[in-house]
Amino acid sequence: MTINFTLNEIQHIAKQILATPSLKKVITFHAEMGAGKTTLIKAIVTELGVQSNSSSPTFSLVNEYEAKNGEIIYHFDLYRLNTETEAYDMGIDEYFYSGNWCFIEWPEKTPNLIPIDHATIHIKQNLDNSRTLVLNN
Repeated sequence: MTINFTLNEIQHIAKQILATPSLKKVITFHAEMGAGKTTLIKAIVTELGVQSNSSSPTFSLVNEYEAKNGEIIYHFDLYRLNTETEAYDMGIDEYFYSGNWCFIEWPEKTPNLIPIDHATIHIKQNLDNSRTLVLNN
């Protein structure tokens, strides 16, 4: 699925993503810094029923949210990881294989730990400040 959108449409885009048939619960987000990965994840988390404020886990590596239905959602920002071993030592693979939603920014920091069965979202910022999103499920 390919979608062109502006940040004003982000909540609608989050709904479209979640409506994707057989959407995998582990999703990697690929984009340059500032392209909107965190903004999109915040919108998806809201659509999943999280009522508390969501933010980027830049310094903690992972934020855990609970939706109103009790479902657990994990949001990873791996940008500050130095080595894949560091992620493994923190038990990141247990999160990835938990069966819960896992939204992963900067997955290229842990290429050998990402489950084979995952979805990917690529976001490109266009010259007119719109975005192009490609979802591979």
